[in-house]
Amino acid sequence: MFDRYNRRIDYLRISVTDRCNLRCIYCMPAEGVIPKGHADILSYEKIATVAGEAIALGIKKIRLTGGEPLVRKNFLALVEQLKKLPGLKELTLTTNGVLLEAMAGPLKDSGIHRVNISLDTLDPEKYKKITRGGDITHVLKGIDAVIAAGFKRSKINMVLIPGVNDDDVTAMKRFCLEKGFILQRINHYSLDNIKSIDRNYIAERPLKCCSCNRIRLTADGKLKPCLFSDLEIQLDFNDLRESLIKAIEVKPESGTCNSSRQNWQIGG
Repeated sequence: MFDRYNRRIDYLRISVTDRCNLRCIYCMPAEGVIPKGHADILSYEKIATVAGEAIALGIKKIRLTGGEPLVRKNFLALVEQLKKLPGLKELTLTTNGVLLEAMAGPLKDSGIHRVNISLDTLDPEKYKKITRGGDITHVLKGIDAVIAAGFKRSKINMVLIPGVNDDDVTAMKRFCLEKGFILQRINHYSLDNIKSIDRNYIAERPLKCCSCNRIRLTADGKLKPCLFSDLEIQLDFNDLRESLIKAIEVKPESGTCNSSRQNWQIGG
């Protein structure tokens, strides 16, 4: 399906939870967040139903995000439901990698095609600072587990934080080359102002608005046409098709400001 600006919308990002086991300085508040109750987030069955309707409208790729998606209980059950949907070409996952050592194999077996792992530095102390206490050894073991599980075309997501890790790019490139990963650099930004994107660094993300092919589903059941916008469409389970069509139709030509959500509530 095409939006008003002739962009083909074929990519749905689904945030399955706003919980996370890290507290990254550019994403989560230091004190964490008040977790939503079970009744306040979409069940796996409802997520799969939305995904099925989205595929019927032309969505080809689904990415599961969070928060940290692997902290949600029985996550593999969702993967298994989604992989059965006819017409879905690619099912991917973005994770901080902390739980991947044990999960990589089951994720591959359940139907995940590709994994993006968030890792902003290889320096253990700097990693601890960025994540407010994280242990990089868990992520490194998770990366090796992804390799052992046979995933191809996996990526490392590196957020470029001026004055913090912008001098680590060369080491990260070397690491990704050695491990067979693709380094995806992400310019740091604030959701409340799209002009905050620091374009002084060479980076693959965020995409320019003219190239945006995605909509987002939040864990609490809202469709977001644009990351940098307060626009939200409440899902109507009596007419999901119309909800999805509306989200695509109102997608703005370019983003400006998102003051109603934070990164951990959208999945980037």
